[in-house]
Formats: sequence, C-alpha cells, structure tokens
Amino acid sequence: MENALMRKQNCFLAAILLAALVLTGCQAGFNAAPQAVHPEGITQVATIDALLAGVYDGHMSLASLLQYGDFGIGTFEGLDGEMILLGGVFYKVGDDGKVYLPDLTEKTPFASVIYFEPDLKAAIEKPLTMQAFMELVDELFPKQNSFCAFLVRGDFARMRTRSVPKQQKPYPPLVEVTKNQPVFDFEDISGVLVGFRSPDFVKGVNVPGYHIHFLADDLSGGGHVLSFELSNGVLEADTVNRWLNLFLPEQSQAFDFSDLATDRSKELKAVEQER
Repeated sequence: MENALMRKQNCFLAAILLAALVLTGCQAGFNAAPQAVHPEGITQVATIDALLAGVYDGHMSLASLLQYGDFGIGTFEGLDGEMILLGGVFYKVGDDGKVYLPDLTEKTPFASVIYFEPDLKAAIEKPLTMQAFMELVDELFPKQNSFCAFLVRGDFARMRTRSVPKQQKPYPPLVEVTKNQPVFDFEDISGVLVGFRSPDFVKGVNVPGYHIHFLADDLSGGGHVLSFELSNGVLEADTVNRWLNLFLPEQSQAFDFSDLATDRSKELKAVEQER
C-alpha cells in the first residue's frame, strides 16, 4: 500500500512540475524581446557635392554602414571602385572591371543604403532601353517627391558600365577623374541593377533622378551604369518616404572647407551620364 501511495504521490508531483515548466516556458515566450524591426528609410554618408568637389577620404567603415541597411550603392575611400550592397553583402567593382569582396574595415566617403523591403514586384517581358526602363519606373511610381529604391534581376542584351581608378592626394574633382574612366561593355549578360530614384529637391546632397549600379550574376563585372538594353527581368521596388540619417565627416578639413555653395549640376550630369 505504501509503495502504491508513494508512486501516486510521485506521479502527482511530476505532473505539477511538468505543468509549471510548460507555464514558465509560455511566460518566457510572452516576455521575450520582439525581433528587431528594421528602420524604414535611407541612411547616407556625406553628400554628392562633396564627392564632386574631391572629398574622397572615407569616414564610415563598411561594418558600421551595415547597421543601417542591406541594400545600396556608393564608393570607397579614394574612389577605389564602385560599391554595390546587395543582400547584406558588399561588392566592389575595381577600375579593372573585376568584382571584389571588400574587407568590412574599408571606409566610404559616399554611400546610400536602406533595408530593402519591396512593396511592388513586376515582370518585364519586353526589351527596354535604359530610358524606357526609367519611364516605366516613373509610371509605376508616379510620386515624384518620394524616393524609390529598386532592383532588377534580368537578362541584358547590352550593358555599359564604368569604374574609376583609385585616387591619390591631392584629390582632383570628380569631373576630372571621370574624363579618363575605364568603361566596360557587356553583351548577353545576366545580372542585377541596384539603384535609387531620388526627388529633385535632393540636389547637392544626393543624385536627383536615377543612380544605378550593376552586378553580373557570375561576378564577372559590374559598375556604375551608363546605359543598357534589358531583354527581360523582374523589377522589385521599395517606396521610401524617410531620410533617416545623413552622416557628415566629423574631422575632415577637406569637407569643412570645401566649396559646397557652387551649383555643380553640370558636373554631376557629366559624371553620371554616358558621354
């Protein structure tokens, strides 16, 4: 009798203990910290006019920049290549046209990044020139005073990109650097466009209109996009209504005393577009 009674008591205590563990687990679940929510907006390092003026010293590491986004474009210290940030991975297209994986200790003098969360996806099933593509994005996103981050994975009948050689001090203005920029031509290549469409009011701070970089799927090349013909692809786009951060150099005489009052619109057009 005593053994049977003890077995019943042990079973009862075990049941109580199990219930307590389950309840504790549920309570822990209720009290667990929520998953981090990515900030919705653009973080930018320095300004485009500073870059045009020759302020190429990096002042934010790639590791630090990753805190603010997993998607974006920019350049590296001394203009050492074109930057593509895609899926949280940085790629560098050098002046030799090759793609490299930069060390996260490298710094950038200019970049724009976001956490890419597309709110539109559309198939592109007919050939489009670069101009026709931009018109399509304008049609799908007619809010001209909002930002639009976009990527296109597709096949390209033709792609023309550029990068620039790493510069040494004293740094020349960007418009002078791009006069001798290496240009790369590709045919029948698959890859991804990574870019932003920015409103006109960002003049002087970022690039008004379209700023696009390209990365080949096989990592055979890429760079700043000058022109292309898209055969087919899939467009994903993210409407962005917040400019979260603008990080300016804190200890840079080059930035502090650079002429940022001059209208550099013509310089920017010469730098961004195909000549």
